[in-house]
Amino acid sequence: MRVLHIVTGLASGGAERQLQLLLRHLPAHQHCEVVALTNPGTVAAALRAEGVTVHHLAMRGNRDVGALPRLVRLIRSGRYDLVHTHLYRAGLYGRLAARLAGVRAVVATEHSLHAGVIEGRPVTRGVKGLYLAAERLGTTTVAVSRQVAQTLHAWGVPPGRVELIPNGIDTARYRRPDSDRAAARHRLRADLGLPQTSWVVGGVGRLVPGKRFHVLLEALADLDPAARLVLVGEGSERAALERRAVELGVRDRLVLTGERDDVPDLLAALDVLAAPSTEETFGLGVLEGLAAGLPVRHSACPALDELPPTAAPQARRIPSEAAAYTAALRELRHLNDHSTEPLPRPPAVGHYDIVRVAADLGALYDRLAPA
Repeated sequence: MRVLHIVTGLASGGAERQLQLLLRHLPAHQHCEVVALTNPGTVAAALRAEGVTVHHLAMRGNRDVGALPRLVRLIRSGRYDLVHTHLYRAGLYGRLAARLAGVRAVVATEHSLHAGVIEGRPVTRGVKGLYLAAERLGTTTVAVSRQVAQTLHAWGVPPGRVELIPNGIDTARYRRPDSDRAAARHRLRADLGLPQTSWVVGGVGRLVPGKRFHVLLEALADLDPAARLVLVGEGSERAALERRAVELGVRDRLVLTGERDDVPDLLAALDVLAAPSTEETFGLGVLEGLAAGLPVRHSACPALDELPPTAAPQARRIPSEAAAYTAALRELRHLNDHSTEPLPRPPAVGHYDIVRVAADLGALYDRLAPA
């Protein structure tokens, strides 16, 4: 079976990293290629290094309709049995191009949809209308959480057209002997300029307003001066966060790593993962923190909301306010002041193992486009 994944871009965001993970674990008889409409960034380079064919459509913007015939030709020449789109622009152009190219099995994953927000942008009447028109051109829309599925149903997408397949995490990357974890912790703290004895709070995700990382900066200002904050990711809010850190007098206690592909190692350098975002459709960073054996304090994680509390006892949901994070982090500091040992891996991590998730997606492909 030949499968083409169409994605808006391949910078290092959650949806892009999720695609990379899935391609590593889909069944061997499903040969996958990828086309990025624009911005073939770090994930494109990583996919090519892993032997995946990545095409770049060089689309110039949302209204570059000239990209459509190029995409149709690419799909026809590749003789794909199934097309799978990711993110809003790719969903619009990709589903239409697949239909024009004669592909009968067309899947779209909805990674980031709320009632009034899609991929961090407000949903206008025009955006919603285009989305629903494109959705009808597809075969199945995959929702990454029940929250996303419920939003799709509320928009009028029939339940029979929606398949719930959550995001996954590569749990194998977080399994390591204690000695290896300790070595990674020491090395990365040195590389990042962190004192080996400091207490380190971390956040993982794009530096955009919806992640609300300013909440952690404000909490940091009220924590012990020995505390540090590490933010792993890149985005439009980087300069604003730096300015806010200067205003709060904590710039020398803030580390911005930029985009990284060694997140499991970086998590070993932390003492707690904090996630103040209120706009999550899954909460991948929270699951990664749990897989790394960290205590987690978060403000939204639909992935955990769908499981019983016993599935992740070391995670606690708190309001996305500086005072709440200050209090929660102080409590954790008191409880774990001298401990560097990872916590036991909770059941939630196994539930979202990428091997299991990829098998479910592969089974969907086989149902829609049998070999």
